[in-house]
Amino acid sequence: MLIPTPQGMLFDLDGTITEPFLDFPKIKEEMGIGQRPILEAMAELDGPNRLRVLSILQRHEQHAAATAALNHGCRELLELLRERRIPTAVITRNSRRSALAVLQRHALHFNFLVTREDGLHKPHPDGLLRSCRTLKIPVASAWMIGDGQYDVEAGLAAGALTVWLSHGRQRDFAAQPWQTINALPELITMLRECLK
Repeated sequence: MLIPTPQGMLFDLDGTITEPFLDFPKIKEEMGIGQRPILEAMAELDGPNRLRVLSILQRHEQHAAATAALNHGCRELLELLRERRIPTAVITRNSRRSALAVLQRHALHFNFLVTREDGLHKPHPDGLLRSCRTLKIPVASAWMIGDGQYDVEAGLAAGALTVWLSHGRQRDFAAQPWQTINALPELITMLRECLK
């Protein structure tokens, strides 16, 4: 299979750049929102309830940002992209504060960052489309790499090539990624093949 060379790489943060650092079932239980997606559930709350739920999320994010480890292969992958002058962006449903804390703590540089404060969030494609406009690349030539359902759905909705980082899990959602990898070193191998 011929793998097209990416003109840009778009990444999820938690579970993709870093090892998974948010315990979503625990956060949802503490919030009392059932199994609904956190940001969507928060959007339906108002006043004190919304502030209470937001403070729970921020507390978990801040703790996680201070302790999150990078996924195996992350530094090598980003170095390869830097060497080949392939621009990068992070698109995350996390807060800007927690995302910047992770990037600064690990001294990681990306050309663009989209967080939940920036408007519509994944699975909406807006963050990916904005990233591609900012990086001045065609969205069809961008790869979206993420470990979650919303990453794949956002990538497909935007028209990017989607790479699902499975961490060895079985896919339990309908959206079909372009490629599936178990770990970032597989992505490095794919890139080296198409960058020859």
